Amino acid sequence: MAIDYASKIPNNVDLAHDKQLQRALEQWQPKYLEWWRDVGPVESAGWDVYLRTAVSVDPKGWAHFDYVKMPDYRWGIFLAPPTQDRKIAFGRHKGEPVWNEVPGEYRSTLRRIIVTQGDTEPASVEQQRHLGATAPSLYDLRNLYQVNVEEGRHLWAMVYLLHAYFGRDGREEGEELLARRSGDEDKPRILGAFNERTPDWLAFFMFTFLTDRDGKYQLAALAESAFDPLARSTRFMLTEEAHHLFVGESGIGRILQRTVDVMKEHKVDAPDQVRAHGVIDLDTVQRYLNFHFSVTLDLYGSEVSSNAATFYTSSLKGRFEEEKIDDDHDLSSLDYPLLAVEGGKLTEQRLNALTTLNERLRDDYIADCQAGVDRWNRILDKAGLSQRLRLPHKAFNRKIGSFSKVRVSPAGELVSDEAWRAQESRWLPTDEDRAFVRSLMGPVREPGKFASFIAPPSRGIDNKPQDFAYVRFD
Repeated sequence: MAIDYASKIPNNVDLAHDKQLQRALEQWQPKYLEWWRDVGPVESAGWDVYLRTAVSVDPKGWAHFDYVKMPDYRWGIFLAPPTQDRKIAFGRHKGEPVWNEVPGEYRSTLRRIIVTQGDTEPASVEQQRHLGATAPSLYDLRNLYQVNVEEGRHLWAMVYLLHAYFGRDGREEGEELLARRSGDEDKPRILGAFNERTPDWLAFFMFTFLTDRDGKYQLAALAESAFDPLARSTRFMLTEEAHHLFVGESGIGRILQRTVDVMKEHKVDAPDQVRAHGVIDLDTVQRYLNFHFSVTLDLYGSEVSSNAATFYTSSLKGRFEEEKIDDDHDLSSLDYPLLAVEGGKLTEQRLNALTTLNERLRDDYIADCQAGVDRWNRILDKAGLSQRLRLPHKAFNRKIGSFSKVRVSPAGELVSDEAWRAQESRWLPTDEDRAFVRSLMGPVREPGKFASFIAPPSRGIDNKPQDFAYVRFD
């Protein structure tokens, strides 16, 4: 499907033939740009950044790379091509043709789903707005800005759906997406993890590895939706999201590589000795991993959820890779294993598969995270180190769901409040940890140079050489 780049708003949804919708989105556009100027990346408006821009929705050749000033980035509305004769794969409408209009009985529920997803996109831009000032290289600065502009485009994707299919209610919701602010006491973002600060690059890489991976699973579940415009929007968003996950996983991998190189060169392993050489010790990386992983697990909601059951039964939101699952895609008579607290210990139960859909998606996510951690551990293994990074137990440090009222160690042991307080500084980042990591953060803006705590990438973006000027400041 061709993208119309001659229009004020690039799109492949034929905006030119819906003048009312076109006018509404063109009225929203200046407010979006004002939001970008107010809470987008600081002090970057005049810089030329080597960014990719979508020029097609064909997975084989969809992106064009060139220097762009971020306020001039061509944000637009791109839906993946429709699947011919696509049928609904799950829920009570299984086997019916997919919908291209919103069924009246699902209007408010579907709007809520779209708004919740849409709210996460600008939130992450707001969380990361100051990171450019401490980028460890031009390569990393460019990657940060690529993530930012694409999160902005994902906001456009959800706002298009709200404007096109929900009338005045949708336009009002689109305004509210620009009114909320990450961490604001009066108008915070909807989901808790998107109100956390992202103060340093270790936190940013953890966010893109872990929290953007949650985005992958939420988008993949929405890509199964019977509402085809939503499914097609999220399918293309997943194409862009893959780079965000790469930024996170490779960023942590490069931090680990630099740390183990320093440990071997100087024959040190105690955290204070490692820190003395200007790199991040493995214990601190583990504590950051514990924190960001546990915060992200809460994004999946409660283990037992009537809302999740409703979304599935109504054919609005499926499971990850729904059509690859070998079951009845109805779930009313099936069950799923669930961890619970009973008699002072963690025990496994089996509950109805419909009400435990959040937990299934969380488990799929955990398995994917573990594969990434395994790849990080290969760096440690290759260096001859015995220490390994580990995902904490799914019940650790939870604020939502059945584990929110108990204390559980990273190893999965129930502990008392007193024991938790005694060990918390070993399990979660301390003020001292964060201050040390911040002390390493300083802008490196010479092409081909990198901060002390991170190794160069194995190859450049768009196969550019290591000393390529990904950002030009003049």
